[in-house]
Amino acid sequence: MITNYGIENFIVIFLLGVISLAGAFWLRHLWFLSILLGLLGIFLIFIAIWFFRDPERITPQEALQDNSIIISPADGHIMEIVDDFEPDYFKDSTKRISIFLSPLDVHVNRVPMNGIVEHFKFVKGKKLIASKEEASAENQQSHFGVSNDKGKILFKQIVGILARRLVWDIKIGDKVKVGQRFGMMKFGSRMDIHLPRNSSIKIKVGDKVTAGISFLAKLN
Repeated sequence: MITNYGIENFIVIFLLGVISLAGAFWLRHLWFLSILLGLLGIFLIFIAIWFFRDPERITPQEALQDNSIIISPADGHIMEIVDDFEPDYFKDSTKRISIFLSPLDVHVNRVPMNGIVEHFKFVKGKKLIASKEEASAENQQSHFGVSNDKGKILFKQIVGILARRLVWDIKIGDKVKVGQRFGMMKFGSRMDIHLPRNSSIKIKVGDKVTAGISFLAKLN
């Protein structure tokens, strides 16, 4: 399945791949150029399908029924679990979990907790390497604050050095469901999740997580 969040990019890259393959066929008498165009076409088609893929995910029933459970909003690896002051939504010290997405990961994002969107902010910042600690505060990013009867969380789409566009389709006032798709970060990026400091963390640095499936934490 190809994500609707990147369908226009997918079509452009896929068509460029098809054109390259067609060029390889028509220039087959120029074998060296034909091989180069053929390889380029295969590469572009592969990149289009691989990067814009959007596999179906089955969110655990426990998370759907328990408003205190936090599920990963992104595919990737846990890069940091640290105490961090959050000035806009919590206005307090929080526990921050940072997930790094490589260009090979699925980049469609999913809501990590049931609730109501009550905070949004877009920051037009830098495009530092996403794995750098300062990227959490200085890079271009979009913030989403969600609350329910168990508490509240803040999650951030953050661009990296390759990511050039953030896409989202939720807004303040929306009722959201854990595991639902809400956006995409294009071409390598980072996702930060801010939780109350007394939350029970269920993962550790280095763990591989899957959006909509992996348990990150539980609100206490």
